[in-house]
Amino acid sequence: MRTIVPAVSLLAAALALSACKPTSYTAPSGDAAAKPAAPIAATKPASSTPDDNLNAVLWVQRSAEYQANTISIFRAAADHLDAALKEPHWDALIPSEREATAPLPGLKPAVIMDIDETVLDNSPYQARLVAHGQEYNEVSWAEWVKEEKAKPLPGVLEFAKAAEAKGVTILYLSNRAQDLQDATLANLRAEGLPVKDDSVFLGLGTFVEGCEQHGSEKLCRRRLAGREYRVLMQFGDQLGDFVEVIANTPEARAELLEEYGDWFGERWWMLANPTYGSWEPAVFNNAWGEPREARRGHKRDALILADQ
Repeated sequence: MRTIVPAVSLLAAALALSACKPTSYTAPSGDAAAKPAAPIAATKPASSTPDDNLNAVLWVQRSAEYQANTISIFRAAADHLDAALKEPHWDALIPSEREATAPLPGLKPAVIMDIDETVLDNSPYQARLVAHGQEYNEVSWAEWVKEEKAKPLPGVLEFAKAAEAKGVTILYLSNRAQDLQDATLANLRAEGLPVKDDSVFLGLGTFVEGCEQHGSEKLCRRRLAGREYRVLMQFGDQLGDFVEVIANTPEARAELLEEYGDWFGERWWMLANPTYGSWEPAVFNNAWGEPREARRGHKRDALILADQ
């Protein structure tokens, strides 16, 4: 979902809100997030106001290129599965997140997958926001999740079933809140995705003994997964799906990519998501409380021009 603010306390609060939507959303914080909003109608209005997200949502829904991108990611990952299984010390958790509770070769194999925009496509929800000139809020998001209408991304079913056939457990590490677990698992099962049991849903609010959780950061839940499983791969659409993002700034995010870039395309698999994410507030200092036009101005200022 959406969040991340400069100060640590604000960051935690913002991240908590960011988890109510697609797994890595960044929800507005402060007054903007506090205002209740009615559920969004599924029908389109007679006319819609201009929206920054129009092209991004349209690309996800209508372009062959987006589908080709997701298919390519899952097919490439499937090609690495056998090698990951055969190498007893293959691990997709960074060393600082792997607790020495048991030797890796003795742990059951698993794959960690974010849900929103990684496994399930929530573009219809995004389309409603665009069509009605609205922004993400927890009320409309929860209503969408409870409809259980999200469809799998192209290629994910084939990968997940291939992994399951090889004895690999799919763990769904999501920033969907725990109270959305039943609707989420029902949606996944209805679409044919492997769900071993309720324990594979590691939603926001999951208790992790001995680990202090901050907002919607996934660090503790990754550690929890590592206590029982040898994690072969991780899939997500946000940098925070793979590693802890302490400072949500463009510079800090670039440093993380530099440090862990070699993990992508082998143990970490990133899905393209232009519709939302913590990359966006990073360019306007995570100030979701500012009006949309002010945030848009910061984004314009962040553009890199040819003569710069």
